[in-house]
Amino acid sequence: MTRFEGSYGGEAGRISDLAVLECKICWTSYDPDTGDDSRQVAPGTPFGALPEDWSCPNCGAPKEQFMVLRDPGAADLQQAARIRARTEPLVADFTEIWNGKMRDVPLVNRLLRIEAVGFIEHEGRPLGVLISPWFMNLVLLPAEAEDWSGLVAGETEVIGFPSGEYEFLHNTRETVGGYKACSLVSPMGEYRSQAQAVEVARAIMAALFDPAHRAETDRSVEIRAAREQDLAARQARAEAAAAPTRRQVLSGGVAAVPRAGA
Repeated sequence: MTRFEGSYGGEAGRISDLAVLECKICWTSYDPDTGDDSRQVAPGTPFGALPEDWSCPNCGAPKEQFMVLRDPGAADLQQAARIRARTEPLVADFTEIWNGKMRDVPLVNRLLRIEAVGFIEHEGRPLGVLISPWFMNLVLLPAEAEDWSGLVAGETEVIGFPSGEYEFLHNTRETVGGYKACSLVSPMGEYRSQAQAVEVARAIMAALFDPAHRAETDRSVEIRAAREQDLAARQARAEAAAAPTRRQVLSGGVAAVPRAGA
């Protein structure tokens, strides 16, 4: 269908699969729940999927003469369009990183590509999973009225969800602006296909809002905290027993420890 005169200023793409349309010549309606027996169109067929030569079963008017009577899926379609507009720059930015800097880096998974998966609007902010050949991150973008350009890269923030509390890292990109990311998987060598990674990403998004996962999540935080305390104690004992190094002497014993990858 090249032109649609009935609704939305000719933009047929703004009509959801649930839309019920009406012929503006004779007022005959097309409901996707019932289809069209006269043309052997099965129930469940959206208006946009009707054959190009389909016409009004009552007066023969072409599809272009139908207008939207009601559209229960319009809000969801508009939300999906908003989210797509926000995630496309994110995907484009990391695709550029992949092509320019990461392709020849060891441990990347060349079976994978950059993809935004399962993004929804959470408290007005786009939230979902970003898949790449070298990581899978939960990503939170600012609401349309928010400005996160002042985020300090490397700072952390704990954000709560029904399944538990998660640590997000602040970052900024010239194309994307400010965003917050929670590391889920890195490296990505365990995945054998993009479809497998996408399936895991969708499962993560579902589990994120499931309170049944909270006890497991909270327990893992306790285990990690206890392990980090134990490692810190061992390191402190080892440093106390060791003789000062030349670097420690020159820096007054305040030698900086390099931080692991950003």
